[in-house]
Amino acid sequence: MLFAADYPFLNILWSMIIFFAWVAWIWTLILIFGDLFRRHDSSGWVKAAWTIFLILIPFLGVLAYLIVNARGMAERSASQAAASQAHFDQYVQSVAAKGGAASEIDKAKQLLDSGAITPAEFEQLKAKALV
Repeated sequence: MLFAADYPFLNILWSMIIFFAWVAWIWTLILIFGDLFRRHDSSGWVKAAWTIFLILIPFLGVLAYLIVNARGMAERSASQAAASQAHFDQYVQSVAAKGGAASEIDKAKQLLDSGAITPAEFEQLKAKALV
């Protein structure tokens, strides 16, 4: 039977460090596979070769990929983030452009300021927009 006293604190600490390093390596491997298969500048043969290399010699493969492609990984990640942000901004603009009560009231206020409608008509348009 194994008791807590049979497993000293430094062994626990070392086990935690090893577990953390293993999780970090797995996460790095996932990031590399994600980057590898999103690349448009590599052929299928290059992707297959990297995949085989990463599976057969995992630690050396991860280090080699990071050394060879670190700059490209950062650039691809930044461009993907910029594209996602641009897509989100475009979506927000398209939804916000549709208006709502505030937009209708603003249009009515512009018409009032230009003299196209009377203050009574402005109040009617405002009440209609708020309903």
